[in-house]
Amino acid sequence: MTNDAEKSRVPLQDCGLAMEVEQQGYGPDSLLGDVLDDPQGRPLIERALPAIVNAPLILQLRHSPLGQIVGFGAQHLSAEDLSRLWEALGDLSGRKAAAQPEPEPIHPNKDYEDAGVARASRRVEYPRSVERWKVFEVVIAGPDHGNPFVDVELTALFRLGEKSFRVGGFYDGAGSYLIRFSAPEEGGWTFVTESTARSLDGLTGEFRVSPASPGNHGPVRVADRYHFRYADGKRYRPVGTTAYAWTHQPEALQERTLETLASTAFNKVRMCVFPKSYLFNANEPEIYPFERCEDGSFDWTRPVPAFYRNLERRISQLGGLGIEADLILFHAYDRWGFSDMGKAADERYIRYAVRRLHAFTNVWWSLANEYDLLSAKAQEDWERFAAVVGEEDPADHLLSIHNCFAFYDQTRPWVTHCSLQRIDVYRTSENTDAWREQYGKPVVIDECGYEGDIDQGWGNISGEELTRRYWEGAVRGGYVAHGETYLNDREELWWSKGGVLVGESPERIRFLDEVMAAAPGGVLDPLRGDWDVPWGGSPGRYEIAYFGFGRPRYRDIVRRPGVQYSVDVIDTWNMSITRIPGTFEGTFRVPLPGRPYMAVRLVADM
Repeated sequence: MTNDAEKSRVPLQDCGLAMEVEQQGYGPDSLLGDVLDDPQGRPLIERALPAIVNAPLILQLRHSPLGQIVGFGAQHLSAEDLSRLWEALGDLSGRKAAAQPEPEPIHPNKDYEDAGVARASRRVEYPRSVERWKVFEVVIAGPDHGNPFVDVELTALFRLGEKSFRVGGFYDGAGSYLIRFSAPEEGGWTFVTESTARSLDGLTGEFRVSPASPGNHGPVRVADRYHFRYADGKRYRPVGTTAYAWTHQPEALQERTLETLASTAFNKVRMCVFPKSYLFNANEPEIYPFERCEDGSFDWTRPVPAFYRNLERRISQLGGLGIEADLILFHAYDRWGFSDMGKAADERYIRYAVRRLHAFTNVWWSLANEYDLLSAKAQEDWERFAAVVGEEDPADHLLSIHNCFAFYDQTRPWVTHCSLQRIDVYRTSENTDAWREQYGKPVVIDECGYEGDIDQGWGNISGEELTRRYWEGAVRGGYVAHGETYLNDREELWWSKGGVLVGESPERIRFLDEVMAAAPGGVLDPLRGDWDVPWGGSPGRYEIAYFGFGRPRYRDIVRRPGVQYSVDVIDTWNMSITRIPGTFEGTFRVPLPGRPYMAVRLVADM
């Protein structure tokens, strides 16, 4: 016979504590996860709602109220069957797993090394010169007892004259500590370390930052309010694609992805730090971001340096191709628990990741892909995460947050640009100019639908339609991203695993970028359009009308007399530009071929 206290006691596992409490029936406010953890409740849900139990997002759905889940997944049940389901759930009196208490933050150990250890006694190595905006790395051979990932705090103060930057260091395993910095200016710099480990505290150094070499333009910044430039002033136009989990694939597939990217016009890749679990993403990664415990769970206090070294290698290779790495810190497509580690572990992870990666010039931060699917996180969490990124990133890289159903408040001061997903099945990039006006920031539609042929509505639009959405966004003053989801026997869909591209839109996207590059300043802004056709460009100088799926045989154009225009007819699908002989002013007619996806360009003869 056991007493109540004994019934609630379970072994302390290597990485966490599990508990059980009594459950007196389930109702609409109960959480799906509690029912699934109940040995009596799970069979009821499996029989009535098999699609829910097998959903790719089941880990996130666990945090949702049962009433919401049943309402969404029980359309096939009769009213009588549904009533019986609720009655059976309400009659249960089994046990359920209790919510584990939120772990407290772990503070660095101020007594990590005793007073007998000499201050600043460790060997420090670093280059005596580095190119502006390149990665400057300080390597320190240090202590490795205990858990240096959480026991030791290490920072360095970098100075150039009156300017200073405090930069966080990190433990790289095997007794090695690193501090990385990307110097924004040329000149003679110094650094001095601070640490809770005496042997790492007070180390100093000097180095010189030389001018940037050709091709090294620095990090991308917002410019002209709605657009982007590199730090050296060179224009940057995002020509983005999506390959969420490409760095979590086998080595050969990662290499194929890089080879493919090298042959395209894409200069931004949206990609996840954590691995992905979803449709066509059932494979396990070869290496995980955290050490695994004996029971199969993860130790959130012990990152795996080898995991980050591979990520760093790939980011560096992207940089060599002139491609920005738009890094997604959190996402909901997760079967391992990375999306719900707890507040303290979330913050430790962000600090560690940003400290490792901020010195790479081609990094952008995205707090989340589809933040509103991460039901375990509230708005205050995202605000806190943004503050942590800002605190740990002296390079001040671009920072965004991406939605599924509802936009995050894009007016928040830490949001540098709008990273958006369509919120309407049909209207996507057609909203670009309105979102620019609403938020006053660059608009990047990172998900407008994918060229492909899978059974999901977001992943089976044609190459023509994706190209049309690209052009719609461009003439309305924004930037649309590409994605491809063509099914193959290997289930290597570009949108997640990378590999090779087989779609028709990438070359058309390259052509569009060339048209944009020819505009004054290298960008398009929305112009006053006709009621049925949007115009973009630079008023009175370089103007483009895009007809989309319209098929006019001609277009009458009215402009102010006195300005002479050269007129081009652009076939955006066949990638041709035909100059109409002569020049035009005032009111004139432009003949068109009666095909979709055409544009007219007016170039003022200045």
